[in-house]
Amino acid sequence: MKFISTRGDAKAVAISSALQNGLAEDGGLYVPEAFPLFDWRALDSAMSYPDFATKLLTPFFNGDALENQLSTICHESFNFPLPLVNIDQKTSVLELFHGTTLSFKDFGARFLANALSHIKTDKKFTIMVATSGDTGSAVAAAFYQKKNINVMVLFPKGKISMRQQKQITCWQDNVCAVEVDGTFDDCQALVKGAFADKWWQNNTYLNTSNSINIGRLLPQTTYYAYIAWQYFLKHGKKANFIVPSGNIGNVCACFWAKKMGLPIGNIVIAQNENNVIGQFLEHKTLPNKASIETLANAMDVGKPSNFERLYALFSDFDVFAHEVKAFKASDSDIKKMIAEVKNEHNMLICPHTATAFFARESLPEDMHYVVVATAHPAKFEEVIEPIVKEKIKVPEHLNKLLEKKQQSVGVSANLNALTEQYQAYFGVYSSSS
Repeated sequence: MKFISTRGDAKAVAISSALQNGLAEDGGLYVPEAFPLFDWRALDSAMSYPDFATKLLTPFFNGDALENQLSTICHESFNFPLPLVNIDQKTSVLELFHGTTLSFKDFGARFLANALSHIKTDKKFTIMVATSGDTGSAVAAAFYQKKNINVMVLFPKGKISMRQQKQITCWQDNVCAVEVDGTFDDCQALVKGAFADKWWQNNTYLNTSNSINIGRLLPQTTYYAYIAWQYFLKHGKKANFIVPSGNIGNVCACFWAKKMGLPIGNIVIAQNENNVIGQFLEHKTLPNKASIETLANAMDVGKPSNFERLYALFSDFDVFAHEVKAFKASDSDIKKMIAEVKNEHNMLICPHTATAFFARESLPEDMHYVVVATAHPAKFEEVIEPIVKEKIKVPEHLNKLLEKKQQSVGVSANLNALTEQYQAYFGVYSSSS
């Protein structure tokens, strides 16, 4: 299996190279040159999720140096629950927040970290990631103390929740938390600038572990595929998903699973006020704007990187518009859904999951939908507790992270400032440019 760029001007590479490169040479994002059809009907119904994930991903690793490590990587990465909770006859909730940092990002971050740790190199990797909330904590936790890997997590100053920030800044050692005086889009621009800069090219193998990296996206296909398979075994029907999405990676993974032949029906995108997909469907062009701050802050993305991957699945705009549905939830809609879900189902949901519940209200009553819950509500107590008028119990392993010593460095939205902080933190000063 080879991987090609969404922009078509880079050479095809194997999965190990795609994982190491992050971005393709032409600035595009890696996608499989073809999607293999997965024979899910032939599987043992009792197969575990890690074994299922190994089988699903095997075609992408065939012939690669990591092929023999894939099963180990999957079992090391996916060692926490994946519950599907039925709340009524029309709706189930897929809880993706039972990993180390209580968000769906744990699946992809742990997989990528374990995969890269099996690759031998002559100089250190540097993982640089921009985060609008949950990605940063998942990456910091996944790569913490991984040998031969330095980590820089860039987050926008004052624009993520305090609990999100504490989960990013509690690691130290090989993890440098960077507070950027700007927005998430500024953080993402710094990452892209570093990839194009000669100093970074000369001194480290620069990589990214947000959903730009295919090593984050491929493992995310596994939970959609597994749940769709299990749903079909139980109900004899395809599963329909509502996916909260900001940078479009999570929902793109769902479309990829469908492309591989899994029994998936409708895929609906839930967004906040940034509403990039909704505006694209209306105007046929992506908006070129700064991100808007909302209660669902991990989805505050004005220029989603993974749009290239999503659009590449379709032959033209008309096909895209036929297959892709999107709904926008305002902050008032988010508050309303948090209250309603608590009152009607005695369930606490995070602001991002609330956007999916809002979309559910506009979809047919006679169709069952799986609402994707992307983060544990305890990460957003500042938003949720005033709405539901009760304290949220904090899971024990989150408490342990929150109680650890915090440390971060501050930079302006300037690549030179970022480079200087990297040099000071990791002691790398050679090969200026």
